[in-house]
Amino acid sequence: MKPRTKLIFIAVLTIASLVISLPKNLRINFSLFSKPIDITLSSPEINIALGNSRFYRSLEIQKGLDLQGGTQLVLQADMSKVSPEDRQTALESVKEIVSRRVDLYGVTEPVIQTSKVNDDYRILAELPGIREVSDAVNLLGTTAQLDFRAIPETLKEATPGSVPLYQYESTGLSGADLKRAMVQFGSSSAIGAGPSVGLQFTDEGKQKFAQITKDNVGKPLAIFLDEMPVTAPLVSEAITTGEAVISGSFDTETAKTLAIQLNAGALPVPVKVIEQRTIGPSLGQDSVNKSIVAGSIGLILVMAFMAAYYGKLGLIADIALIIYGLVTLSIYKLIPITLSLPGIAGFILSVGMAVDSNILIFERMKEEMRVGRNWKTAMELGFGRAWDSIKDANLATIITALILLNPFNFSWLVTSGMVRGFALTLLLGVLIGLFTGVAVTRTLLRVLYKGKEIKL
Repeated sequence: MKPRTKLIFIAVLTIASLVISLPKNLRINFSLFSKPIDITLSSPEINIALGNSRFYRSLEIQKGLDLQGGTQLVLQADMSKVSPEDRQTALESVKEIVSRRVDLYGVTEPVIQTSKVNDDYRILAELPGIREVSDAVNLLGTTAQLDFRAIPETLKEATPGSVPLYQYESTGLSGADLKRAMVQFGSSSAIGAGPSVGLQFTDEGKQKFAQITKDNVGKPLAIFLDEMPVTAPLVSEAITTGEAVISGSFDTETAKTLAIQLNAGALPVPVKVIEQRTIGPSLGQDSVNKSIVAGSIGLILVMAFMAAYYGKLGLIADIALIIYGLVTLSIYKLIPITLSLPGIAGFILSVGMAVDSNILIFERMKEEMRVGRNWKTAMELGFGRAWDSIKDANLATIITALILLNPFNFSWLVTSGMVRGFALTLLLGVLIGLFTGVAVTRTLLRVLYKGKEIKL
């Protein structure tokens, strides 16, 4: 790609980032390949219609609990009626049901974590934006309700796909009758070798389930958790053993998720709130204001240093740094990323790191010019020979950020939402800084170079 073409791309990217970062009321209508395009951009949202397709995104910065305020709850799970070997599964089931209830409540970017210390099993729930603690307690502090439902007799002749969810009625079989659910791998030809979910009923549940399956052969038996449908497998035959298998096109992860959901209503795990705390928005706003001041001071000092020490090259690096800030902020809004105070710290840290590449390149250019090479040759060699150092330094930071981010949720790595927020903003900052510090600066120098020597 030619330098001028790259410059056009950078200019378009900068303008788009500026519009997203500092949104104004704007509407654009035009056609592309005979398809009408309607773009509405206003504070604080973007709405794009391409034919019958539509893309919507709020452009409000999502704030974490420490910035927005909200409620923090610590729930203790009572494992006294759960066998020791099932307690970890029960804790994951409690977490699943808490997460489902929080999602239904409409909480943005909640943090739900489990904790086990000796025989103390807990759930930590951070709910940004929730001010009424009583609402959160009522939402999360009750035991999950599992219910098996069948098609009413009046609809028995209807096809399964035509039966609305609200027309199922309770069979009297509940979570109290289900001993446990587990992931298993079938060995019979009927089940296949893939994963399935096995159910074990209590003695009383065994009798109920036998009668229910006898009455509903060939019909769906829906399972509801907290009034929401989880699954509706077809009954293939009457089951009198008290053990059943839900089979289908499961992979290991989906089978595990279903087992956790069923156990959430089957295992007798009442929870109680042992600690509650309301975080006011005034604390968050004060932190935001101080962070903005700190970030502004840091940005100004970095730009002043680059301009004073490297002259015209420093000014070009400052332009790249401004582009870096605009692109970063627009990505925060588009993904969107929930910002916490540590996340802001990660962004401020990455501002300083964004010019590291330019410093390495400019110093390498000085060395090339000292041995007699002209400015243009020194520039090209400076970028090429500084790349190994830039790559290695940033790769080390990227690996560290990925470990802290823990994208695969490994239990033996960091699981704190605050730490992961810091890691995410730092990771994005390093990647965007590599682009602006190398690609943008190099393109600007190539395009603006007019055959004149620039002193370093």
